[in-house]
Amino acid sequence: MSQKAVLFVCLGNICRSPMAEAALRAEAVAQGLALTIDSAGTSGLHAGEGADPRAIAEAQRHGIDLSRHRARMVTEDDFMHFGHIFALDPQNLRDLHRLAPRRPLAKLGLVLDRVPGRAGQAVIDPYYGDADDFAAAWDDVAEAARHIVTYLLR
Repeated sequence: MSQKAVLFVCLGNICRSPMAEAALRAEAVAQGLALTIDSAGTSGLHAGEGADPRAIAEAQRHGIDLSRHRARMVTEDDFMHFGHIFALDPQNLRDLHRLAPRRPLAKLGLVLDRVPGRAGQAVIDPYYGDADDFAAAWDDVAEAARHIVTYLLR
């Protein structure tokens, strides 16, 4: 298990968690922080599929290519490999606690818990929304990425 390994988790791993993964990867590179970063879903509904085209478009607006992303479901090994597992909303955090082995090594929490004044909040789920919802979700995960990097650099 590595404290320098971060996993983001949403339901299907095609919208929010891949965007969070991409935002953290970009921020870590910008700050010179070596991290292992991945994303997964609590459901296998979209396993093997690419990211939602709207998530790909939003990431592209920020100079990031999400076209190679493939959705996967969180595994028991993830709880032993990653130092931090961040859910994108409270329901997925509850699901993570349910899926976790008896003594997970990873610290579980909400991604926005790292953002001052946002503890306990969910990143908007843009799946049933429009481009503005994807932009709002990106803004949330990008802000969280900045705070996660600051935390990990301490």
